Amino acid sequence: MKTQSLCILGSTGSIGQSTLNVVEQNPERFKVHALSAYSRIDTLVTQAIRHAPAVVVVPTDTARQAFRQAWPSSVPCPEIRVGSQALCDTASESAVTTVMAAIVGAAGLPSALAAAKAGKRILLANKEALVAAGSLFMQMVRDNGAELLPIDSEHNAIFQCLPGSDRATAPDFPAPGVKRLLLTASGGPFRATPIEQLAHVTPEQACAHPNWSMGRKISVDSATMLNKGLEVIEAHWLFAMPPDRIHVVVHPQSVVHSMVEYTDGSVLAQLGQPDMRTPIAYGLGFPDRIESGVGLLELATLGRLDFHPPDLERFPCLALAYQALEAGQAACIALNAANEVAVEQFLQRQIGYTDIPGIISRALGHACVPQHGLPDSLDAILDLDARIRDLSASWCRSVA
Repeated sequence: MKTQSLCILGSTGSIGQSTLNVVEQNPERFKVHALSAYSRIDTLVTQAIRHAPAVVVVPTDTARQAFRQAWPSSVPCPEIRVGSQALCDTASESAVTTVMAAIVGAAGLPSALAAAKAGKRILLANKEALVAAGSLFMQMVRDNGAELLPIDSEHNAIFQCLPGSDRATAPDFPAPGVKRLLLTASGGPFRATPIEQLAHVTPEQACAHPNWSMGRKISVDSATMLNKGLEVIEAHWLFAMPPDRIHVVVHPQSVVHSMVEYTDGSVLAQLGQPDMRTPIAYGLGFPDRIESGVGLLELATLGRLDFHPPDLERFPCLALAYQALEAGQAACIALNAANEVAVEQFLQRQIGYTDIPGIISRALGHACVPQHGLPDSLDAILDLDARIRDLSASWCRSVA
């Protein structure tokens, strides 16, 4: 058994922390080579003391100074690298075999692409690599012989239920015999809230997910179901599946993580506790099954599993995501950029919860988003992303 050398991008977030938890339970399999963080420098210091990486990456010189000041003088200090280029360099260096791409938002896109270009095994928890750059990213995976394993619980579940899931693959066409992909969604904290009350939702309410423990931005995305819309776009690229064959089903218990329906009527589902350590362990150990630390699933205790279609009046962001996918890659970039800005403004109490889909809709219809043509380079993608962010910020100010 060969030891994997890990680069964990976004190690202080929920995915990064869960990854390190799984690593601790399988110390003979993994060595942590590099960790990165954006703002939680004290947490990064604690992680680095515990896991002894050779490298840590921080965003600024100020963060580097903070790391050095917090580091105990009695312990050898790792190499401290600074900036977004350092993330790319670290993800692609020869000492790394496996990259956990868990930086939230478009900030994680360049390093995920760098890992693909370097032919690494990529455990993909960053949605933007596929939402904003699906065609470019998947082509880079194929051209450079990278291995791609989805970590989002829904895509990980689908991967496990597809034929040929004994190897990491980037398919050029839908898997044979597959009729539909069924992405499950919890419905978040507002699945039964009267629609007229949604205008008064607070950030605290939106972040109180009933099943999953996640960061604030992702929690809001789950509440609006924009998160599920991004997952539809991801599934299109990961599994080469047309949009009309990717369906969303609301499943409040979050036990069935997703399903694959075959042409003969069979439906294969992956079930488990709502705990991200399960898909992380699957990705880290692949093709083996390793200990995740997740408890047993007691179906008899659950008693029932419910499913129903999503209410698009309650969740307009889901409909906007399908609209963006049909319109093309540029619209997907706009969808993601506008949402990131709007969610941040909502979390800062500058706009209301129900203003979020309005900002996204305005971005999708703006003249700077080409309805034809594909941003074919990272620079073009980031340029459109930046323009939409600037416009979305101005629209948020006008709403406020």
